[in-house]
Amino acid sequence: MRQRRLDVETAFNAVLLGLGGVIAYVAWGYGFGSLALPGPGLYPFFLGATIAACAAALIAARARAGEAAPRLDKHGARILLVTAATLCLWILAMPVLGYVAVTFIATYALSKALALEGWRKPLALSGATALFVYLLFGFWLFIDLPRGILFE
Repeated sequence: MRQRRLDVETAFNAVLLGLGGVIAYVAWGYGFGSLALPGPGLYPFFLGATIAACAAALIAARARAGEAAPRLDKHGARILLVTAATLCLWILAMPVLGYVAVTFIATYALSKALALEGWRKPLALSGATALFVYLLFGFWLFIDLPRGILFE
């Protein structure tokens, strides 16, 4: 009989499963409204349910596989740390530089961390992403994103 030990990924997925369930439960109390006039609980409920369903699927797949996944090598760990640091700095820099500028910088940093070759492709990807975000939120959805201290 083989013993299974609880690894970090399974524990994290169990936390996500619980968190998704709590989000869905709390959102249920807010009410869904209708499709014409959605209530405040509609989006959070489906978000929590989706988180819980995905976490349950990951736990089940890991249990079926039986073996723990290989640990990160140095390159994978570096990508993970650069990605986490980029996203944290994206949140911190947004009030100062604005959403579009920080999205451009963060997309460039992530594309270089993921080894997109050259400098033209990351710049094109960053520019297209920033332009799309600006058009989507500024013109089509009329959502006022943080412009930053420099652009107000």
